[in-house]
Amino acid sequence: MTKKIDNIKTNIAEVLELPKEIVLDLPKITLIGNIQLYIENHKGIVEYSKERIRINSKSGIIRIIGKDLVIKNIVSEEVVVSGKIINIEFI
Repeated sequence: MTKKIDNIKTNIAEVLELPKEIVLDLPKITLIGNIQLYIENHKGIVEYSKERIRINSKSGIIRIIGKDLVIKNIVSEEVVVSGKIINIEFI
């Protein structure tokens, strides 16, 4: 049933030209080089260390691997991660 609702929401977003990340509550990820990462629509921090950060989202866990990683800013809708970003995975 959830998949059917998501399909309906996707179709509505396309017809009305609305951003899918807002309609479907999906994370929006912006990477600036390999030094800064913005994640909008997150659901909280699962793990935090200088080498690995895991962030929960509606579409699953986002794992960031790197060196000297720091959460620069965290608010209810956005997380900003800085450091040397080596890899980003959806798990």
